[in-house]
Amino acid sequence: MGVLEGKGAIVTGGSRGIGRAVVERLAAQGAVVVFAYAHDDEAAGDVVRAVADKGGQAHPIRADLSDPEAVTRIVAFAGDWLDGLDILVNNAAVGSRLAPLAETEDTDVETALAVNLWAPFRLLRHAARTMRDGGRIVNVSTLNTVRPTRGNAPYAMSKGALEQLTLVAAQELGPRGITVNTVSPGATDTDLLRAANPPEALEAVTGLTPLGRLGDPADVADVIAFLVSPEGRWVTGQNVRATGGLG
Repeated sequence: MGVLEGKGAIVTGGSRGIGRAVVERLAAQGAVVVFAYAHDDEAAGDVVRAVADKGGQAHPIRADLSDPEAVTRIVAFAGDWLDGLDILVNNAAVGSRLAPLAETEDTDVETALAVNLWAPFRLLRHAARTMRDGGRIVNVSTLNTVRPTRGNAPYAMSKGALEQLTLVAAQELGPRGITVNTVSPGATDTDLLRAANPPEALEAVTGLTPLGRLGDPADVADVIAFLVSPEGRWVTGQNVRATGGLG
């Protein structure tokens, strides 16, 4: 029996990268996982098959988190599969178009806030109302909130606000034994990272990382798995920087 047997989990951005690694890890530990994904039906199907091959349960829902109604749909779908909510991992994110502040458009900020802040807020609000006592919430942020880069204001500001939401939620939900933490990955080898950075930038950041490589999604998923496990019961209101020493 896995350590998460009988637990119900929601993971956003679960079809690729860090999110997929989290879905597979939680399911392997016995949780029933509902995961949201934006558009790649084939990738979502691959996750379901990979989990099922190992005897786990993962149920996908296609939901564009830039749509204010997406969270309502995710919650309703989760209600069909989960006996109750014990784990929430707000992982989905969109990067922003790299541009200096003078050239940043309102739409750049609006999109980043919709996916990276408003959707996690709405899911966290749902968790505050319905999560079973002793639950676990993890918000995935970024090293860019403490290691800013030029032209990345919408992404960094949306993630910075998410980190503050973590701190408030940890205070409010602590009396119920619910932990709320942030995990901030460094340079992790995902589609989002490669789409936003040229190869020479990835080579440079690898050289700056004490452990000498890009992170793997499984590296971050392992940190999240600890925080949502029984062993993570005494950790809350923290920002765990899973960066390989980059910081």
